[in-house]
Amino acid sequence: MDDRPHLLLLPGMLSDDAFWRAQSEALADVARVKVVDYGGAASIDDMAQAVLANAPESFALAGHSLGGRVALAVYAQVPQRVRKLGLLCTDYRGHLSAAARTAEITARNALLDSAALEGMAGVARQWATHVLPPARLDDARLVAAIVAMAARQSPTALAAQIQAGLTRPDFTELLHTITCSTLICAGEEDSMRPVAVHQAMAAAIPHSRLVIIAEAGHMVAMEQPEAVSAAMRRWLMS
Repeated sequence: MDDRPHLLLLPGMLSDDAFWRAQSEALADVARVKVVDYGGAASIDDMAQAVLANAPESFALAGHSLGGRVALAVYAQVPQRVRKLGLLCTDYRGHLSAAARTAEITARNALLDSAALEGMAGVARQWATHVLPPARLDDARLVAAIVAMAARQSPTALAAQIQAGLTRPDFTELLHTITCSTLICAGEEDSMRPVAVHQAMAAAIPHSRLVIIAEAGHMVAMEQPEAVSAAMRRWLMS
């Protein structure tokens, strides 16, 4: 009988199972790992439903960036089924103001325009410069892996993910109700989802542990795979 817990891993925007490859391999001895696809869903709640469609009765759950918001939505829908929760390089808030939403719409529309004009390869090259800190842009292997992953995604998937982000719920009131062991993981150099946001989550979630990954930006699991895998192993086994 396989008594390893189920671990569902949720990718972020323009990501797939390649983002979680190192963790899928490193944690296979302590968990039955599955990376979940959202199946074209275009809202956070619908993405959560896609996660639950084939989920086991109970599971650990970790999400990166957009996937972190989906993980919070899954917890909001079925808290009794989530044994452990992992939130990596993500945010819990809705739009902070109308101006902030307008600015995000402009930036996201620019990505869609790039996809139409240059194809997903052009979007992927642009995306890599946003998600990595400047010092990591000299790592040719890492950049190539991120560009290849983003380029595999379709314009339709990109549009759905953008729509989900723009219509995201605010989970502020959910945080203090989370009762399971929660790992909060931030990239020390992540300009997209700063450490301060993760500190606020850690302060609000009762049974949480904050881990800040040194020399990492937004793509922590690919930038510092050993550090992230070690943090997740401690979380799973705690």
